[in-house]
Amino acid sequence: MKRQCHQVTAIILCVLLLSHSSATESHTVCIIGSGIGGASVAHFLRLYSSSVQPQVIDRVKIFERNGVVGGRMATVTISGETFEAGASILHPKNYHALNFTKSLNLSVNDPKNTEDTLSLGIWDGHKFLYKTMNTNSKLPIVQRFVSFANSVILCLRYGFSLFRMSNFVEAMINKFLRYYEDFESRPIFESVETMLKWAGLDDLTTRTLGKELVEVGLSPSLVQELVTVITRINYGQSVNISGLAGAVSLAGSGGGLWSVKGGNWQMAAGLIDRSDVQLLLNEEIESISHLGDFYELNSTVGKSYSCQVTVVATPLDELNIRFSPGISIPPRKLQHTHATFVRGVLNPAYFGLKEVKDIPELVGTIESADIPFSCISILKQHEKDMTYKVFSRQELADDLLDKIFSVREETLKVNWGAYPHYHAPEKYAPFILDDTHLYYVNAFENAASTIETSAVAAENIARLILSRLYVQADLSSPNLMSSSIDLSEKHVDL
Repeated sequence: MKRQCHQVTAIILCVLLLSHSSATESHTVCIIGSGIGGASVAHFLRLYSSSVQPQVIDRVKIFERNGVVGGRMATVTISGETFEAGASILHPKNYHALNFTKSLNLSVNDPKNTEDTLSLGIWDGHKFLYKTMNTNSKLPIVQRFVSFANSVILCLRYGFSLFRMSNFVEAMINKFLRYYEDFESRPIFESVETMLKWAGLDDLTTRTLGKELVEVGLSPSLVQELVTVITRINYGQSVNISGLAGAVSLAGSGGGLWSVKGGNWQMAAGLIDRSDVQLLLNEEIESISHLGDFYELNSTVGKSYSCQVTVVATPLDELNIRFSPGISIPPRKLQHTHATFVRGVLNPAYFGLKEVKDIPELVGTIESADIPFSCISILKQHEKDMTYKVFSRQELADDLLDKIFSVREETLKVNWGAYPHYHAPEKYAPFILDDTHLYYVNAFENAASTIETSAVAAENIARLILSRLYVQADLSSPNLMSSSIDLSEKHVDL
């Protein structure tokens, strides 16, 4: 009966649409940015409008200022091997990313087995405050014993605060899962504030992570040590970030984390490829002017483009796009992460140790002016040396790298405007930047910045565009939490 009602409603709306001149027009959509946000907007526009007649979306153009797609999902090559340089991990409940990976027939990297846990050390600039046990044995029984012993040591150090932290993160995830509900129960959001409030996540953006964790009963040592290590790794910032961004950061340190084999950028490339998009690489947009019935986009190479809908799917914080008329968004700084990739060997003396094997595979750090880096991790072990990735807030000078490493065969440095500099309470740019059809996907990044949050925001933007183009018919509502990718055997402990 409900389906019949939807069909009758769709028929009536289609008749009304045919009599409405603006609905019968075919619109060109211009998307600025080919990262996961821009690619997802194109994907969802095609997906949700495909069953509606008349078609209001004709051409979709994506403008990318660089020569490759993917945005902040990028890879680097060092010593002939490829590694993730930008957004590198995905959560097992990132259902958009899971569905993209499944539908594009992409392969997933296998995380380490649970017994093959990563050794962790928390460095204060002078000594290791905490260091897990490690073993070179490949025997499963030995690895299981070491894993169990590390769990006991961790519990003895932090006690029930670990369980409280887990419950805090799980509560956030359960609220976030509401963004995958079907259309009947999930409205279209015209602002970030209403989107967060509907899911019950808005309060988390009004206070810092540190204050949120104190309120739920975490011990100061856990907050100052392990939690700080995680926020410095995932967002390059302290526990003074907003509670929601902090909870998302903590979720990114749990089990079952995964990535796309060959690089996460392939999700954006695949979505663009199958969404009937005109892709313009090396085309940077320098101005957007609203000229009545359309927008004129001008590029730095002297070309002009016209479109009825414009979507900005890249952070505006460090771009010099001129808008006419002007737009108003709250000031926001990007947090830059300097990723330094080194093929070589760490210097054990720098860490007060005698042998390289005593250095943990992941060296995390607390907040201290004495520490020049956020973390150092092993990407790959070779016969005589290793490939490392170092995160820092400032570029690491070569003379400092020569102290941290005893051998450097190859070094590659990448400076990322990676995510917003978070603070509480957060303020948000609007999803709709003017009174017509100028949209901003990255407004949601002030809540949290991940591959999945970008896809969630993009899906809402696509629905918002279609609803404002008078496409109110019975759009199909897919099951966004369905995926046949089995990650149950791929859980890994940090």
